[in-house]
Amino acid sequence: MVNKGETLGIVGESGCGKSVTALSVLRLIPEPGRIVSGHIWFKDRDVASYSREELREYRGNDVSMIFQDPMTSLNPVLRVGFQIKEAMVAHERFDNKTADERVVPMLQKVRISDPKERAKNYPHQFSGGMRQRAMIAMGLSNEPDLLIADEPTTALDVTVQAQIIELLRDLNRDMGTAVVLITHNLAVVASLCTRVIVMYAGRIVESGPTRQIFNSPQHPYTWSLLQSIPRIDSTQHDKLLTIAGLPPDLSNPPPGCLFHPRCRFRVDRCSKEEPPLEEVGPEQAARCWVLMKNALAGAEPVR
Repeated sequence: MVNKGETLGIVGESGCGKSVTALSVLRLIPEPGRIVSGHIWFKDRDVASYSREELREYRGNDVSMIFQDPMTSLNPVLRVGFQIKEAMVAHERFDNKTADERVVPMLQKVRISDPKERAKNYPHQFSGGMRQRAMIAMGLSNEPDLLIADEPTTALDVTVQAQIIELLRDLNRDMGTAVVLITHNLAVVASLCTRVIVMYAGRIVESGPTRQIFNSPQHPYTWSLLQSIPRIDSTQHDKLLTIAGLPPDLSNPPPGCLFHPRCRFRVDRCSKEEPPLEEVGPEQAARCWVLMKNALAGAEPVR
């Protein structure tokens, strides 16, 4: 669940299901993929039951998405300003004249300098950071309730990454738009998100307030991800932790907990039964038979 005005981070390795989950929310999973069960609730209605016309209204107006690579998401032969205007007109949120008048203010809002002239440029005339800002402007042009940002800082240098994070934070505060941030960069989550979901092999393995997850991770996968990041405040000089192996092939998943073949804390039960997602602390849930508070304390784990 994403609350109004909230910033939620979804993290995990490549292939863990983050982007597919986001595409499912918009019912944009490419064929032959399809939603086979479950519900997608938005304002007390199930998006899975929407008609084609209702989906058109829902996408862009209610929920908008910023895709991973702005260079391939923007049309190279159309001016950036036209593409932002087109997003507004296509969803019939604004008429042609109003949409035209909103293009420059939207570019200004995402801090693109000289927005009037830049609106006339083509995507190849923008830097990587500027293209990402243009995509954010396009995503916010119809004033959606929810913005899904899929790896918005990928392939950008550290300075530009910081600028994009600051921009998303300010837009979230000023416009009240809820943001779902999909990333594998835990530093980005720590600086932007109030709540975090950790995914592995298509499942949520842990969720909770960001500060709580970072200070007291309970799933071994979350703990391992955090242990693989260098810390400038660390007084020790131990080697960074690596997670052995690869995520499982979901066409032939292992029995029991999907993480158990790579888990250093696994017990017999892990290879036989998949654990449920259960509460392990205030507003914190984890899917594990061996919680980190037991493993690190040397307590006897559940078998």
